[in-house]
Amino acid sequence: MNRHEHSLRQAQDKAVENLREKGYRLTPQRLLILSVVAESGVHMGVDEVFRLSKKAYPYMDIATVYRTLHLFKGLDVMTEVAIGDRLHYELTDLGGRHHHMVCQICHNAFNLNPHYLEEFRRALMQEFGFEPDLENFTVSGTCSECQSKHPEA
Repeated sequence: MNRHEHSLRQAQDKAVENLREKGYRLTPQRLLILSVVAESGVHMGVDEVFRLSKKAYPYMDIATVYRTLHLFKGLDVMTEVAIGDRLHYELTDLGGRHHHMVCQICHNAFNLNPHYLEEFRRALMQEFGFEPDLENFTVSGTCSECQSKHPEA
């Protein structure tokens, strides 16, 4: 098991522990949805989570997927990010902070290390006395691949 897989497994275990601690039942559907998102290791749209969950459990319905993802987001088990005009989900980073860069052309999402925003936070505090909420932060723009394909962008 490589470091990334180990980190995902830890996040999945933490998510299960979080559900138990808060008194939520560990239903087969919840565990399956958690597993599907965790094993993907990428940002997943609701339709993709539903498709993969239904493949493993034919009785799964889309409403269950929506409710479960909403519950997981509310419990900080999953992070929600808008990519294009759709919401995508992934396991919450164990460090708590999670940031993305989203390309406005190809709609790919890239993780952004939190240390890049620390100077921004300090500047806002110093200049305005304003404490920004940077726990889950998304920056829109154009990725390098799309810049090379579409220089006019």
